[in-house]
Amino acid sequence: MKSKSKPEVIEAFAELVRPEIEDERIDLPKAALTFARIEYPRLEAAAYLRRIDELGERASRKITETGDPAESVAAVNEVLFAEEMFRGNTADYYNPLNSFLNDVLDRRLGIPITLSLLYMEVGRRIGFPLFGVGMPGHFLLKHYDVAGHSTLIDVFEGGLIVTEEDCQRKLNAIWDGQLVMQPQFLLPVTRRQMLTRMLNNLKTIYLSQRNFRKTLKVVDLILVSYPRSPEDVKQRAVLRYNLDDYRGALADFEEYVRMLPDASDAEEIKQTALSLRRSMAMMN
Repeated sequence: MKSKSKPEVIEAFAELVRPEIEDERIDLPKAALTFARIEYPRLEAAAYLRRIDELGERASRKITETGDPAESVAAVNEVLFAEEMFRGNTADYYNPLNSFLNDVLDRRLGIPITLSLLYMEVGRRIGFPLFGVGMPGHFLLKHYDVAGHSTLIDVFEGGLIVTEEDCQRKLNAIWDGQLVMQPQFLLPVTRRQMLTRMLNNLKTIYLSQRNFRKTLKVVDLILVSYPRSPEDVKQRAVLRYNLDDYRGALADFEEYVRMLPDASDAEEIKQTALSLRRSMAMMN
């Protein structure tokens, strides 16, 4: 049986993130709520966007000097963590619900990247610009003041301001001391990269559950942002094959070889495609 994301979800997501859209124009919360329709087809984003607006309004009332990073962090922290009790879901970290912004808002639980997205949006509403930082295995936020000095914030730890040394300790905990901090680990990521990282997290969870149907929906959405990603095209081919969508699998296998004709597995994929084409011919 053929299976793929509902076209209206793909189209709605594409309207927000397709490659020709400038990155700074991407509406992060709206895009995140759009891909949440994988799990919640009838999800209405407007109510959740209003809740983020309300959180921003509450934080703004605690600000006396716009542009003061310490005061801005204190205001957002007070609203999100002291009043609303948002927190990292350490007990059930790999629950797919942690990746959906509506669930994060409803349950007040999330993983670093979804909590960071919420924090960013509340910060934006009080004039406190923040950038995502895609450190390996963990997600942080960074603010640059008018002098160009940066502040790192760990939202998963309740909005804690952290140093590079703290980040190395976090890497040690995640990677058993096998990964040394590199300057590029703390560079800002784009909005499109942030959304793709969220989708990749979700893809990994669904794959671990062997839920190929939902994994395919996620890969379809990743390819909206990065249609020329060979590895995602190849992965979609395998998923389609496992879901008996042989025609779609064949198209993706052949597209992968066209994209990477010199890939180390190109010949193997060619043979797979040829075998699949022969099998399909015998079915007709």
